[in-house]
Amino acid sequence: MEQHRTRPPQHRPRRGMPVPAQAARGAGAEVRRGAPAARRAAPPVVRTARRMPNPRLTGLGSGLFCGASMFALACLDRLLFGASLVVYGVLFLPVCALTAVWVRRGDLVTAPVVVPLAFAFGLLPITDENGGGVGGHAMGLITALATQAGWLYGGTLIAGLIATVRKIRLMARRAAQRRAQAKAAASHRVVPPTRPPR
Repeated sequence: MEQHRTRPPQHRPRRGMPVPAQAARGAGAEVRRGAPAARRAAPPVVRTARRMPNPRLTGLGSGLFCGASMFALACLDRLLFGASLVVYGVLFLPVCALTAVWVRRGDLVTAPVVVPLAFAFGLLPITDENGGGVGGHAMGLITALATQAGWLYGGTLIAGLIATVRKIRLMARRAAQRRAQAKAAASHRVVPPTRPPR
């Protein structure tokens, strides 16, 4: 009599159902796929700052930028606001910040130096309302510097603080690079083999 062989029932996964290893791999891929999206999400202020121009000015270039900007803003102030020293002082602060941000790393010391000179240079178009010639310009400039010293000190302080923060970050970055180089050199150093005793 012929006997039929019976095979133990095999549990095959249904089609469409992921194998546990594949399921775990798929979950990990989803997590990895979602990670860059979370990293890409930045505040609107940061995205706007990244879109702004980011030149690198030399010490002379930063002085020329600050002086030319203040002179142009002073002329605009005279045309639109009747040579208002308050408007001039308010416009001076963002120019100081941009000068300290855009100066290159090697010339960070020049930012707080060129800012007061640019403030005095920019006052030339809005001083001497009485038409007193060179003497009138000089007296108007001295008076404006004395009365608007708060804006001058404030702008210089902003430029100095930004330059100091940038300098500290630069020094910390260089120290971290030196530590990384020293660690890499120590890991690649070859230890000489010891001779076996005779």
